[in-house]
Order: sequence, then C-alpha cells, then structure tokens
Amino acid sequence: MSRRALPRDFYARLTLDVARELIGKVLLHETPAGAAAGIIVETEAYIGESDPACHAAPGPTRRNAPLYGPPGIAYVYLNYGIHYLVNAVTEPDGWPAAVLIRALEPIEGEALMRRRRASETGKPAAAIATAGLCRGPGNLTRALGISLDQNQRDLVTSALRVEDAALPSRTVAASSRIGINVGTDKPWRFFVGDSPAVSGRRLSRIADR
Repeated sequence: MSRRALPRDFYARLTLDVARELIGKVLLHETPAGAAAGIIVETEAYIGESDPACHAAPGPTRRNAPLYGPPGIAYVYLNYGIHYLVNAVTEPDGWPAAVLIRALEPIEGEALMRRRRASETGKPAAAIATAGLCRGPGNLTRALGISLDQNQRDLVTSALRVEDAALPSRTVAASSRIGINVGTDKPWRFFVGDSPAVSGRRLSRIADR
C-alpha cells in the first residue's frame, strides 16, 4: 500500500472539512518497538472558544496552547487521568481548533497493538478482537503507543503522522458528539457507518459533502 503524509495545508482549513476528510486516511506511529497504523473511521471536531466542549473554551492556558499553534500538529492530552487522546490541530495559526481521532481499523502492526492493549487490560492478546483494538480514542492511543511524549509532534513530518493511502471512498455519516456533557447539539462527529471499529452509536445522517 503506497502512502504519503498529508501536507500542512490539508489541516489549515475549516475544521469540519478536515474532520470529514480525515475519514479514510491512515494514522501511523513509528516507535522503537515497531510501527502501528490504522485507517481513521471516526472523528470529532472541536472549534474555538465559543464551543463549550473545546479545550479552548476558557481561553488560552498552558494545557491548551497547542490548539492555538500551527495546523498539522498533534494535540495529545490525558483525559480524566486515565486515557491519552490524540487530536490534529486545524485552522490557521492562532485560531484554536482540532479534530479528535476516535477510532481506527488496524492495517499495520496488529501484533504490537495486541501486546500493548493486553498489557493494559490483563486480557490475553488473542482475546481482543481486531475491530476492538483501536475502538475508542483511549484504546487507539494505547494500541499505537501514543502518550504525552507525542504532544505537539508534527503530523506531517514526525514519526506520528497522518498519511493518504488513496483508499476507496466510503460513506461518511454524521451525528452529535459523544462522551461529553456540553455542546452535544452539534453534529460534529463523523464516522464510517458500517465499520465495526466505530466506537459509539451509529444513529446518524449522511454527512454533507
């Protein structure tokens, strides 16, 4: 499978466009233990200080500083002291917005993903279904070995990057965001409706193109 990193200008656009068009792209993380990658099948957009669910809602802080930085940078944070979540920073430099990557279909390094997930769950590696390895934003960061060490990594040039594999297009659906308590009215979640790796509910409408 031939792949190339997405250019910076892919991210320097409206966040909703980036969130929709990241579906079908490949998230790759190369580490000393090996490389692991998966097709992105679920994303969510978080846009600006007026979005109550966005980390930029309180204004600039030390934690959310990457959101205000250049597009195409990873914003990784620890959620509820348990899970690392990885986002792609979008829009022009200085405008706080990002796309949360919620789920992947594994395509490379599955054995490594299984070892990493098994070490966290205590379950035998073989007991984890392939579709469940990267189902959910916390599971996918464990499977790919992503932590705060990858915060602010360049998604265009670093070992953590997003690539275009020119895969066949798939129907993209949209719904309200999940796993949050505010801003739940916004239909800013995008996903492949027939993918078993999608992490949340599938009631939706077809996303506008």
